[in-house]
Amino acid sequence: MRNKNILLLLVIILLMACTGKQNSFASANEQKPNHSLWTDLLQKHVNKEGFVNYKGMLKDKDKLNAYTRELSNNPPSASWTDKEKLAYWINAYNAFTVKLIVDNYPIESIKDLNPTLAIPTVNTVWTKKWFQIGGEDFSLDRIEHKILRKDFEEPRIHFAVNCASFSCPPLRNEAFVAEKIERQLDEQARQFINDSVRNKIAKDKVTISQIFNWFKGDFTKGQSLIEFLNLYAKTKINADADVNHMDYNWTLNEIK
Repeated sequence: MRNKNILLLLVIILLMACTGKQNSFASANEQKPNHSLWTDLLQKHVNKEGFVNYKGMLKDKDKLNAYTRELSNNPPSASWTDKEKLAYWINAYNAFTVKLIVDNYPIESIKDLNPTLAIPTVNTVWTKKWFQIGGEDFSLDRIEHKILRKDFEEPRIHFAVNCASFSCPPLRNEAFVAEKIERQLDEQARQFINDSVRNKIAKDKVTISQIFNWFKGDFTKGQSLIEFLNLYAKTKINADADVNHMDYNWTLNEIK
């Protein structure tokens, strides 16, 4: 009988531990981060094409660190709306990416920060846990793949998060906010898909970003890839058009 009670107690403790982990942000501070800090930095140091003045960001490093601390200390709680959470996680991905570059500047590519033995999806600059949110260790991959892609099923996030590289969708020069995130995401999608440098769209043939190859499943839920592209493309693409993908340029997205 005693052994059964001990076993039952261990099971209860294990269940409590798992529940606490799953709801780690549920009891978080209800205060929401001030995203205007991020907008101020972006408008000052990001041009209309989405390229970044990292030397300028370096001079404003104290302000950048203040914003990332605000993100770290005020993670989403259960009371937040989905749009508030979505805006938070997009801003967090972008701000911590910029911080990563600034902390290691000058570099020529974010891939320069990969470990010596880099293994895609396993051991890279994106999988490294180097910052905290709500007291938990985080990586950029955790935000992108375990939260944004998993919890929201929103394909337009791929045009909103920025990997500090030339072929990435441009870094928007304002923070994402719940009140206008639908319009912001639509604008990002439309701008990227019709960007003739990163996607070449014609009726019978498209040569598009590797993003549409790497994350094809995110764009083709209930529709074809061409149907998704046609939601935003100025030139309407034929259903049987030839589809190819561009090489990805990992050069730093820096204003020259």
